[in-house]
This record gives sequence, C-alpha cells and structure tokens, in this order.
Amino acid sequence: MKLDNTALNKPSTAYVLATWGALLIGVSSYLIGLWNSTFQLNEKGFYFAVFLLAMFAAVTLQKTIRDKDEGLPVTQIFIGMCWMAFASGIALLVIGLINADILLSEKGFYGISFVLALFAVITVQKNTRDLTNELGETDPSAFPKSAQAIDAALDASEIIQ
Repeated sequence: MKLDNTALNKPSTAYVLATWGALLIGVSSYLIGLWNSTFQLNEKGFYFAVFLLAMFAAVTLQKTIRDKDEGLPVTQIFIGMCWMAFASGIALLVIGLINADILLSEKGFYGISFVLALFAVITVQKNTRDLTNELGETDPSAFPKSAQAIDAALDASEIIQ
C-alpha cells in the first residue's frame, strides 16, 4: 500500500523547526526541573518513568491512529493498549502531582512542561511520517540541522524588525 504523501501533506521547514524547538524546550524544562527538584531519588525515578511512558505512548498512539486512518491493518486490542498506556501516563503524573508536597507553581511547571513535550513529540512524529516516502526513506528535512535553525531564527528576527 502506498502512502499518500502529496506536497499538501509536507510540513514547511519553519513548522518542522518549531516542533523540534517545542520538543527541546518541553523535554529539557521537565528534566531540568526534575534534576533540580528536592524530590527523593525514588520520586525522581517515578516522574522520569512516567514521562518516558507518556512520551512513548503518545508516539505509538499517533502512529496507530494514522495507520488506521490510512487503511493499514491495526488491531483493536493494540489501539486499546495504546490508549490505556497514554491515559495511564497522564493519570500517573496527575495523581503524583496532586499528592506531591510541593508548591502549586511547581506542580503547574511540571504539568505544563509535560503537556508541551507530549504535544511536541506527537507533532515531530507526524512531521517525520509526512516526510517519509512509501519506501520508508525519510526526507532529511524532518531532522533540521543547526544551520537551518539559525537561518530560520535570523529570518524571523528580520520579519519582526
């Protein structure tokens, strides 16, 4: 089966850069916050494991839904497992933060970083899929180089001025 990768499905370079930037900001802010927290080591491990579970579940769920939408065979049991893993990751974070003995602003920081990273990882996976052909070869523009990022930032600063 051929994937429908017309020019309309291909994301722009600016959009790809923005999604990678959002992923970098979300993941790094969550992990730096976790590293600098006063949590015990077992609590840090819990929040890190929940983060990894949710990130992997989000990518798997997005891919599964997209496969089904494109007519590729996907079992209902696997779709259910993806939804359950995704919901579990979110629920575990919410329950953990509700019960954590930290400031409300810290809870909000972890929640927002978590949501940003989830959104970004789903979008990066979508962009990668959009830039992959039917042979499984991914266009290099799905993984922007730092020079492209600098050029895009300079272009954006010129537009703002």
